[in-house]
Amino acid sequence: MLSEFSLIDRFFARRAAALRPPNPAGDTLGIGDDCALLAPRAGEMLAISTDMLVEGRHFFADIDPHALGHKALAVNLSDLAAMGAQPQAFTLAFSLPKADEAWLCGFSEGLFTLAERYGCELIGGDTTGGPLNLCITVFGSVPPQTALRRDTAQPGDDIWVSGTLGDARAGLGLQRGEWSADANDIATFRQALERPEPRVALGLALRGIAHAALDLSDGLAGDLLHILERSSVGASVDVDAVPRSAALRRLPHDVQQRCTLAGGDDYELCFTAPVAARAAVEAAAHKASVPVTRIGTISALAAATDRPAIAWRNATGAPLTVTLQGFDHFHAE
Repeated sequence: MLSEFSLIDRFFARRAAALRPPNPAGDTLGIGDDCALLAPRAGEMLAISTDMLVEGRHFFADIDPHALGHKALAVNLSDLAAMGAQPQAFTLAFSLPKADEAWLCGFSEGLFTLAERYGCELIGGDTTGGPLNLCITVFGSVPPQTALRRDTAQPGDDIWVSGTLGDARAGLGLQRGEWSADANDIATFRQALERPEPRVALGLALRGIAHAALDLSDGLAGDLLHILERSSVGASVDVDAVPRSAALRRLPHDVQQRCTLAGGDDYELCFTAPVAARAAVEAAAHKASVPVTRIGTISALAAATDRPAIAWRNATGAPLTVTLQGFDHFHAE
């Protein structure tokens, strides 16, 4: 039977050591001591984010462990992408109902396959018995003057999103039996739900170009509002311009709207940039090999007492009544 330390050594510590870059200065220290030691790159600040994944709330019990390992790290790397930060390291704390070797093998393989792509080293964490619960803290590095924040959107900015929205929520709806789809579309939706792709390259390419940014984890309707509230601005969004996959377009129109505007789990970037930067944004997207779409405009508040809000419109500019809101972790739909 695996002990805590043999579990760590067999499935995590050895693989983590292979990720450790040469460090002649001795300014980092990973797994093996009471604390890890970590320094940002010269002239940069640490960007730090934590996400927790709980069985039954963020993933189903029968999820493939390889996919879960990927997603657990991907959602954290997505936060670094939204800040324009270069991934550097992460910690992993988790509880397990039992030390299942086959499960741990798949989970750690999914985790480290993604970590190796971004040179992101596992530097510590904790394990214990209990309900399946995963918590990752990720560390990145970014020059303070080019960090992408939520409080820097400007009136007149374009609003952009990367990739397509809604497929992950469509996949969740399929698993819940809310709607149906053909086999090919089911595979598309499941891939989006279980294996999101963090847009790290795009976040790095947008340094010095975008004004404000965040990742879409809880749905466009809720997440964009975070930028508006922090920046004290409003927004107008063309619902018909919000990008969606061919698979999603085959679902009923009301389902498409629900998934793209309030679905959550997209982990695409939503960002604002000045009109004059359109060519630069397109060039950054090309460099990162990620499609981007303009979906709206940032507006000034009419009065200091006005609350930030999103004005939803269709392609003709006609106003729409949209009452959907983002995912709430304490009041999930």
